[in-house]
Amino acid sequence: MITKEAVIAALSEVQEPDLGKDLVTLNMVKDIVIDDKNVSFTVILTTPACPLKEMIERACVTAIHLLVDKEAVVKVHLTANVSTNRKDNQAVLPDVKNIILVASGKGGVGKSTVAVNLAIGLAQLGASVGLLDADIYGPSIPIMLGLRDERPKMTEINGKGMIVPLERHGIKAISIGMLIDEKQAVMWRGPMASSALKQFISDVHWGALDYLVVDMPPGTGDVHLTIVQTVPVTGALIVSTPQAVAAADARKAIMMFKQPQINVPILGIVENMAYFTPQELPENKYYIFGKGGARNMAEQFDLPFIGEIPLVQGIREGGDKGLPAVLDDDAVAKEAFLEMAQKVAQNIAIRNTNLDPTKVVQMN
Repeated sequence: MITKEAVIAALSEVQEPDLGKDLVTLNMVKDIVIDDKNVSFTVILTTPACPLKEMIERACVTAIHLLVDKEAVVKVHLTANVSTNRKDNQAVLPDVKNIILVASGKGGVGKSTVAVNLAIGLAQLGASVGLLDADIYGPSIPIMLGLRDERPKMTEINGKGMIVPLERHGIKAISIGMLIDEKQAVMWRGPMASSALKQFISDVHWGALDYLVVDMPPGTGDVHLTIVQTVPVTGALIVSTPQAVAAADARKAIMMFKQPQINVPILGIVENMAYFTPQELPENKYYIFGKGGARNMAEQFDLPFIGEIPLVQGIREGGDKGLPAVLDDDAVAKEAFLEMAQKVAQNIAIRNTNLDPTKVVQMN
């Protein structure tokens, strides 16, 4: 006779490949139902983007057959509940599980392009996602999402007026570019930019999100310090291009997050514009800006290398017309962006399991 205890014992032998612990210890097994030889249960994955879900399912079935009953009819229901490791008081963004900073050491490396396609890619994989444009002086998110002529509305939440983020392509988004004329230059000193950013965090009704992707300005300055001192940052994704000058500046961004008083985990490094691929020759690769600069930097700092994003015309065209490449079935880069989103989600789950809790940075 199959018992619940026997099923739990068998599943305690199944390891979650990324997290390095068994499913029972990770509290990922729920709703065990046994009816004679029929066994069903739910495995709650840490992200809907889990690339190893089929492997986990097969391992569960094998464990039941080997350790419980070889004739059992096993039904595994796979679902996902995005993990979080917030240990702050959750006074700010209380319903946001993970906050991802997309940063670079210099401008012109395609950081906003990566941020937009990452956010939409995570949403396509089944997560609830928001996108915050923290590049106050050079907001580009409205154009990339096709929202340049739209303005957010206001609502009242618990007696407080709140900005309602705009929604497009399955994500919520807010940017200073949605509140001012795009021809107008933002000429603010650092404290004013930081104040505006705090409003985007506290005065926007984001609701419940699995991930909030923050498109950071280039460099290392006031906005970066404001963010880490205002919200609990899960981790940072660093964007670079292959050439030495871009990699050198990206190193500065890495070192900023690694400062002991900041100590924000690096989720990985993305090499954008890694190679040129003509639309008509998708198998050809031309390394216009050099080769492997970001990959070598990832190895140097012992950081995950998320992948290479090609330099293709479709990415630029998609950004200009408000249809990011990750949405275009014909785009050469679609799979690269989806794979990037999957790896980032995977690394966040690993970070939440194995590293210290996410907290707001306290600095004097």
